[in-house]
Amino acid sequence: MKTRIEYREQMNVRLKKFALRVIKLFQSLPKTDEARIIGKQLLRSGTSVAANYRAACRAGSGNEFYSKISIVVEEADESLFWFELLTEAEIISVERMKDLMQEAEEIVKIMSTARKNAQPK
Repeated sequence: MKTRIEYREQMNVRLKKFALRVIKLFQSLPKTDEARIIGKQLLRSGTSVAANYRAACRAGSGNEFYSKISIVVEEADESLFWFELLTEAEIISVERMKDLMQEAEEIVKIMSTARKNAQPK
C-alpha cells in the first residue's frame, strides 16, 4: 500500500506529464486564429492543473488544501472543455485527442474524489 507521500509524488509526476502533453499539443496546433485562441486557453488551464496540485500538497491547512484541490478540479474540467472544442471544431481529430481527453477525465474524477474526502466538516 502506498503512503500518502508516495501517492502525492506519483500524482505530481502524472500531472506534470499531463501539462507537458498539453504544451506539446499547443505547439502542434495549426497557426489559425481560432486554434491559437483556444490553444492559449488550454495551455493556461492544462498547466494550471499540475501547478495547483503542487500547491495543494504544500497547503498549511485542510481548508487551504480543499481550496487548491477545488481549483485543480476546475482547471482539469476546463481543459477537457477546450479539448472538446478543438475536436468538435475539427481543428484536431478525435482519434489524436482520445488519450489526452481520457487522461483529463481521469484527473477530474480522481481530484473530485480527493476534494470530496477533504471537504471541511
